Amino acid sequence: MRLIPQDTMSQYSTNFLLLPIPEYPVGDLVPNKIIKLVVLGGSSVGKTALVVRFLTKRFIGDYEANTGALYSRKFTIDGEQISLQVQDTPFVSLEDDTDSICCQEQINRSIYWADGFVFVYSITDYESYRVLRPLHQHIRRIHPNANIPLLLVANKGDLLRARQVSSTEGLQLAGELGGTYHEVSARENCEGVHEAFQQLCQELSRIIGSCNGEKRRGLHLVRPKSPNMQDLKRRLKQALTSKGKSATAL
Repeated sequence: MRLIPQDTMSQYSTNFLLLPIPEYPVGDLVPNKIIKLVVLGGSSVGKTALVVRFLTKRFIGDYEANTGALYSRKFTIDGEQISLQVQDTPFVSLEDDTDSICCQEQINRSIYWADGFVFVYSITDYESYRVLRPLHQHIRRIHPNANIPLLLVANKGDLLRARQVSSTEGLQLAGELGGTYHEVSARENCEGVHEAFQQLCQELSRIIGSCNGEKRRGLHLVRPKSPNMQDLKRRLKQALTSKGKSATAL
């Protein structure tokens, strides 16, 4: 069985078949490339909201605790069939009064597994911005000699009155880390989110294509029994139900 969304992503030539099992059914075109992204950042910066926006175009403001789901989609980019895997992660935090980070072992495994990295901070939370330099240093210790394709996303761009991190600081950090910078609002700007992720996917597609069959770095995480799209739909339904109850209470 395949679930095909009624709306398609305007930024891509799309064949988004949501597969209930990891294997590709007989008759489907097996993607030429697998692109693996990990989304990293501090607490309550909107990592899951960004992933949901990118995969479904929808925005839901409230989510249950992030346990680090792995999502998978097939699509076509630059005329080539791609399998995209996006690893959401629990939050990373700074240790007390230090510039060292505290992160779960699951995050370390995701860092080792990934081809590309999405760093997320909130423009309304300077602490979430501060965590990204030591996070990048941590990744460098895991991949000391590797090219690290990086997207820096400044989220909650709709909350300008609560801004604590300027666009200049975001651009400066992106230049320092060697990544691209996008300030977006997962709540209000679907197109901005798609543009940011698309740019990173195109860069990774070119890099992977230039490997010429060489062994890629990283280990393979044990994938869940499904690509977790059912989990994503459950979380959306839960959030919608919660909103409906709140409206009824009012």
